[in-house]
Amino acid sequence: MSGMVNPLPRTPLDVARLLAQFRTHATKAGFRIEDYGRADAFPLLALTRRVAGIKPRIYLSAGIHGDEPAPPLALLELLQAGCFDDRATWFLCPVLNPIGLQNGHREDAAQRDLNRDYQDRHTPEVRQHTAWLERQPPFDLTLCLHEDWESHGFYLYELNPESRPGLADAMIDAVREVMPIESADVIDGRKADAPGIIRPVSDPLLRQNWPEAIYLRHFHTTLSYTLETPSALPLETRVAAMRLAVTTALKHTARC
Repeated sequence: MSGMVNPLPRTPLDVARLLAQFRTHATKAGFRIEDYGRADAFPLLALTRRVAGIKPRIYLSAGIHGDEPAPPLALLELLQAGCFDDRATWFLCPVLNPIGLQNGHREDAAQRDLNRDYQDRHTPEVRQHTAWLERQPPFDLTLCLHEDWESHGFYLYELNPESRPGLADAMIDAVREVMPIESADVIDGRKADAPGIIRPVSDPLLRQNWPEAIYLRHFHTTLSYTLETPSALPLETRVAAMRLAVTTALKHTARC
């Protein structure tokens, strides 16, 4: 997930259609739909579904990099499949960078990487997103869905500062059934803790150019995962792997 230029063919999405599909299926599933801001002509969409009783609060995001189409498509399929049920209270931000997704480019319209702006918050998309996040309760789990054109297999980041029971091994074991796991000792410039698992220094005070996950770990959660599928594989395989990783994490976190 480096800042180098992705050499793979672009896969632009029809973002107006994608947003309409999210609205349609979120309404059917009982979600509250909120436009928390705008990116040029596109609304910035948040979906929330609260349930009675003491249930885990789970946040999922996708689409912050416009050259990573599998994450929002996977979230849409999970929504259509009824995955976000009464097991938990759900918070979804499925299309964080609509202009990038429309163009098939990593950055926003001004060529800025939104996922490096959660410390300084110069970009309007990130400012509006964090303003929405500040109005939400703490999350028990956050999942940030991504892709990496440089990797050869699935991998993930785990931020777990309080050493809570982790989900990384379960997700890796599940995804192994549908795609390779990244086996390099160094992944995305960081030493792997185990095949496909990176557990980086997560103290925000030691980091610059915060990604969304570091912001979430600092302000909103004590257990955060960034999931990465390899962009060179077929899109349908990547969507299937992302769905499997997410459903595995949810199975271990949210039970009826």
